[in-house]
Amino acid sequence: MGFSTSRCDEFVEVLASKAPVPGGGGASALVAAVGTALGNMVGSLTVGKKKYADVEEEMYQLKEKATALQKEFLHLVERDAEVFEPLSKAYGMPRETEEEKAEKARVMAIVLKDACSVPMEIMEKCCEALDLIVEFAAKGSALAISDAGVGAVFCKAALQGASLNVFINTKSMADKEYAAELNAKADAMLEKYTKIADEIFESVEARLR
Repeated sequence: MGFSTSRCDEFVEVLASKAPVPGGGGASALVAAVGTALGNMVGSLTVGKKKYADVEEEMYQLKEKATALQKEFLHLVERDAEVFEPLSKAYGMPRETEEEKAEKARVMAIVLKDACSVPMEIMEKCCEALDLIVEFAAKGSALAISDAGVGAVFCKAALQGASLNVFINTKSMADKEYAAELNAKADAMLEKYTKIADEIFESVEARLR
């Protein structure tokens, strides 16, 4: 659909419109890509510096992982739009007769699972990104420490944003057991990684004051 390759002003304009996509999921993926890139920038400003020669190889490895995550997040901007459109159409399906109700329920079960899969993946990758930013913040150039902090804040926001896109879909699921499983996975990630993001922020803030 090209949302990830559109200009910033175009993306924001469409996001603000009544168009069904992009929405909160795609926006979360984009914010996560930016947050990951900020961590990556810390690595870029660290390699090649004599002061940080002992961590240079590790920085290159972290940067490689961050670059791959950035690309995955941008792909998820597109994927979120792709899986939401069928859900949007399914909500509009007729349910006047018993046959129509049954067909709508069948379709909804499929598209709700698909619609949950992308924000769940965004959440998982936000956790991976925060694990990288922990290292960038601890071992990267002190001159770029604020960027690591901003990256952590962005990835935390993306993690929380994506979770809401999970919960709005699990709430509509007829399969309550499956919905509960997804909610539990999302809750576990929120519990662990919002704390990690806060710890990065607090550590960076303490070093800057």
